Amino acid sequence: MPFKSQAQRRKFAELLVEGKISNETFEEWNRETGGRKLPERVGRKAAAAHEVNALLLEHLLAAETHPPPSLLTLARPPTTP
Repeated sequence: MPFKSQAQRRKFAELLVEGKISNETFEEWNRETGGRKLPERVGRKAAAAHEVNALLLEHLLAAETHPPPSLLTLARPPTTP
């Protein structure tokens, strides 16, 4: 699989130095990338960002109708009669 950005290539080089990936894996990705110019970073696709925003909005709306218990309630052990 080719690298998609310079940041990804640097991260793989860091993992290689740390011994978390093999030299063969790094070289395979480098070969598949070839000599093309990569962007510094690749942003999220619009559809993925839209989906995340929709889930966040759904979560916020649910929190408004069902407020979470206070931290004090969570910190106290239940009392037994």
